Amino acid sequence: MGGSSRRAHPTTHVGLLLVAVFAAALAVTTMTCVDAGVTSAYRRQLLASVDMPLDSDVFRVPPGRNAPQQVHITQGDLEGSAVIVSWTTADEPGSSKVLYGTSKDKLNKSAKGSYTRYQFYNYTSGYIHHCVLKDLMYDTTYYYTVGVGQTERQFWFKSPPKVGPDVPYTFGLIGDLGQTYDSNITLSHYDSNSNSGALLFVGDLSYADDYPFHDNVRWDTWSRFIERSAAYQPWIWTVGNHEIDFAPEIGETEPFKPFLHRFPTPYKASNSTAPFWYSIKRASAHIIVLASYSAYG
Repeated sequence: MGGSSRRAHPTTHVGLLLVAVFAAALAVTTMTCVDAGVTSAYRRQLLASVDMPLDSDVFRVPPGRNAPQQVHITQGDLEGSAVIVSWTTADEPGSSKVLYGTSKDKLNKSAKGSYTRYQFYNYTSGYIHHCVLKDLMYDTTYYYTVGVGQTERQFWFKSPPKVGPDVPYTFGLIGDLGQTYDSNITLSHYDSNSNSGALLFVGDLSYADDYPFHDNVRWDTWSRFIERSAAYQPWIWTVGNHEIDFAPEIGETEPFKPFLHRFPTPYKASNSTAPFWYSIKRASAHIIVLASYSAYG
């Protein structure tokens, strides 16, 4: 687990993910915690860090007319046979279509998504697209293209193995990431581990709320920053206190507005009524997401 917060908040970002391995014994399902061992000795420094400036390379906007940016994926159903692809176009809506397939030179499937926008104080978002790719084969590499008909960008991901009681799988775990120089070190360290197939993000994403008026430009920079990982493997989301974005002093009284527009979760697939409480299955893990701040306000 790594983070970057400018201030020490070791106990306040309580976004909770419970991970268990499940096995069937007769008609009874048991949940057993598993010690998979230590995969890394990395620890971020304890001293406060400084945010990277807006012109940092890691925040750069991709070239091309209305090029898709801030691309990220998450699991799209209960058992890992779907993904939700999300991206933003800055200048105009463009296409919400995704082309995909098992060969990067032959994307023979397509899915149509939709887009949304939001305003937060004096900020207006770009066009935020979400598209679900369904009926994926397990344990298969897929290539996908966004920006169809304008500036196209291609990425890839590997679907998980079929759910089962004894299926090995490696998860990453990050919380309190932010967008400081230490954030870049943390994400680079995570990217160096090629074994991880998905990342569990335990809350406190961009820290945009640390800026005057909850500067939502810092949501854009953060989403471009994580694209190098989140476009290629699912990041499983929960919220922390830094995602509340409740600011009645500037007329913002809808909690979690930026997060909800930008980062969908597959909560309906587990019969949940809210995106802050849900579960997914992936390989031999059943992951339960419980966001303790969801009732804020």
